[in-house]
Amino acid sequence: MTRIETRQSLIQVGTDVIGSHGFNPTGLNTVLKTAGVPKGSFYYYFASKEEFGLAIIDEFAVAYNDKIAHFLNNEALSPLQRIRAYLDDGLATIREGMCKRGCLIGTLGQELSSQNETFKVRLDQVFEGWKQQFGLCLKSAIDCGELSEEADVEQFSEFLLSGWQGAILRAKMHSSITPLQAFIDIVFTNVLINR
Repeated sequence: MTRIETRQSLIQVGTDVIGSHGFNPTGLNTVLKTAGVPKGSFYYYFASKEEFGLAIIDEFAVAYNDKIAHFLNNEALSPLQRIRAYLDDGLATIREGMCKRGCLIGTLGQELSSQNETFKVRLDQVFEGWKQQFGLCLKSAIDCGELSEEADVEQFSEFLLSGWQGAILRAKMHSSITPLQAFIDIVFTNVLINR
């Protein structure tokens, strides 16, 4: 493998291992062994474990931003249908994983935001980007009459982001998609519809 391919492999393996076990408990030797990279080679690719963690966050954020955009920019659906499709897809993904893994960014946010300012700032930037995508979709819902012009887009965006992240955490804790389904049902029966 080239240096770039090896670095990418380390990021992918790190994403999988850290997504399952957390950042602090993940040893670099585990990542190197799983990736098939010789011990002692890590610092050839990353200056520190922190830099490695930030690279994982950045890589995941780019891929996930594309995923959110795929749903929330889908003009074949109405804006609220786009949000519903995104949430339904998230529920299906968690179900397929048997509720063992949550959102990587959410997991890292819970673990690291009170320990490391660099991680806290970067993770918050990722969350804010997702919230802005929700906000744009909700503005489109207002423009087409699905939501009232009185709707507080900022508040709804924060609710969607924070509520969904909380539902993912609860699903993981209870090994059940019930919290995710409950969130979706409440959003589309009491929160967004007829507002």
